[in-house]
Amino acid sequence: MTSGPPDWVVLVTPGTGRAADEPPSMRRLVGPLALAGLVLAIIVAVAGGLVIQRVAEQQAVHAVAELTDDLAVSVVQPALTDTMLADPAQARRALDPLVRNWVNGSGSMVRVKIWTLEGKILYSDEPRLIGQQFTLDSDARSALLHPHTHAGISDLLLPENQYERGDGKLLEVYRPVWTPNGQPLLFETYFKYDTVSQRSTELWRGFAGVMLSTLLALMLLLAGLGWLVMLRARQARARQDELTRRALDASDDERRRIAATLHDGVVQQLVGASLIVAGHAQQAAAGGDPRQAADLESAAATVRDGVTGLRSLLVDIYPPSLRAAGLGGALRDLARTASGDGGVLRPAEADIDDVVADAAPERDQEAMFRIAQEALRNAVRHAGASQITLRLAGAEDGRARLDVADDGRGFEVAPQAEGHFGLRLMADAARHGGGSLAIQTAPGAGTVVRYEASMP
Repeated sequence: MTSGPPDWVVLVTPGTGRAADEPPSMRRLVGPLALAGLVLAIIVAVAGGLVIQRVAEQQAVHAVAELTDDLAVSVVQPALTDTMLADPAQARRALDPLVRNWVNGSGSMVRVKIWTLEGKILYSDEPRLIGQQFTLDSDARSALLHPHTHAGISDLLLPENQYERGDGKLLEVYRPVWTPNGQPLLFETYFKYDTVSQRSTELWRGFAGVMLSTLLALMLLLAGLGWLVMLRARQARARQDELTRRALDASDDERRRIAATLHDGVVQQLVGASLIVAGHAQQAAAGGDPRQAADLESAAATVRDGVTGLRSLLVDIYPPSLRAAGLGGALRDLARTASGDGGVLRPAEADIDDVVADAAPERDQEAMFRIAQEALRNAVRHAGASQITLRLAGAEDGRARLDVADDGRGFEVAPQAEGHFGLRLMADAARHGGGSLAIQTAPGAGTVVRYEASMP
């Protein structure tokens, strides 16, 4: 049974290792800022709503308490007589005109009650309550026995509040009043809770204006700071790119100088030495000394191998064809001069689309060259391959695709290329170029290294 080809292992995806270096765009900055502002606005609105509700309730309670105090002191208490205690009808005749004007005219007051210390209702604008007796709760008795004004939310479930249940949530206020002879009575008023809602609306309008203007000012401040940070990040990135470019140019110049020194110096000297030794070998052979001739010929061959290795090293140090002849010529030079251990040449088959090579961006051209260089070196030195193919062509999706394939022994590869120095070098080159790098290999199945880059 024939098994299929090995699965592709992706080592680098487009943009891997470069996104962190890029300064954030304004769009990426505004999105999180707007989201943060929205979350902050919601938090402030919820918290502010709770605070406003509490403050509005406190202010409304305080307002109705003051109104009740004013009515008790200026209206109710002057109208009280001691005879009313025994004649509720007299209390009704004296107080009804006043109270009904309050209830009908205020719009928020819904009920008035006057209690005796024993819990009997002496007067109410609701006639059905007059004369009924209920148990005063502890707060009411405390306000009566220790004179003070008490205000709060009314408990409409109490039996004495049965006629107020249709008016919704109510605020109730009670405080003591006295007859001319000093007999204490409890004056109680009920107000619609709408006063709290109205006050909440008023407070919320003022708070919302302050909150929105503050949040807007804060977001504008943060946006300005973010824009300043982004601007400085881009300036720093530009300086970094300039320094990197200068460093690369300096490195390129230094490699060129070293390569020229080696080529014009050591390489030429070794070539001359190999010619001299080869000449002496011929003289020894002609003079009838075959042993010495063989030794000299062996030495000459060793020197020639060294020259070949140095020339191969010069191509590694500074590939002039990448800039002089372009990527296509540089890749063909790599394929032609591929060598393994000891400088043994093993030329690779090159299939290069020069249109694709010339159209590729400069960063991708350098990445392709470095990846092809390392892949060929690995194939020659470690794979034991009998056939190596270097191919550069356009892919179906319009991208440039570089493949270096061999029929060697293959190997197991982890997704992060751990333990494979050559793969790490190719991955670094792919990240620098900004393309994607993948490898297809398995023991006994050969190896294909693929680099793909976007075309302009």
